[in-house]
Amino acid sequence: MYFHKHCGRGRASAFPAFAMGFAMGGRAGRHGWGGRHGDGGRRRMFDRSELHLVLLKLIADQPRHGYDLIRAIEELTGGAYAPSPGVVYPSITMLQDMGHIAETDASGTRRAFAITDEGKAYLTEREAEVTELLGRLEALAKERGKTDGAPIRRAMGNLRTVLEHRLSRDDSDSELMHQTAALLDEVAQKIERL
Repeated sequence: MYFHKHCGRGRASAFPAFAMGFAMGGRAGRHGWGGRHGDGGRRRMFDRSELHLVLLKLIADQPRHGYDLIRAIEELTGGAYAPSPGVVYPSITMLQDMGHIAETDASGTRRAFAITDEGKAYLTEREAEVTELLGRLEALAKERGKTDGAPIRRAMGNLRTVLEHRLSRDDSDSELMHQTAALLDEVAQKIERL
């Protein structure tokens, strides 16, 4: 197939990562940058101190609990990244231990946290770094917007279904396989030239 011929052998594929994942029968990089499903060998979105700053900034904007923080980061990245609870909750504890946040009056079962004066001062000192980190999240959201490709995923799903159906019929033979491969190669080349 076209993508086997061109991927990982000296040049980048014309297909975005998500398309490759769907063409291979899976989902590629839903959370990117190591989100919910582990880092899978990719670099982390933030190191621990950077994540602390992002969480502190979000808590400064409004009191939040752990789940709110995970959702807020996911929204900032357009769904491309969501830190795991196993990273967020220890970070909340660390921010508490540092005196940067404090528990507010909890309504319900979730504990919400608000920034302290010490936390505000720390955030002010690191304002440039916070701006850069939020910019990184926004850039990830923009990249996600460019490669979200719902219409392409739909079309690839249709193609996969048609191929599975047609090639599983009893009248499929070597000639049909070659004709189908030629059509797919032709379409791939046209897409590459767009």
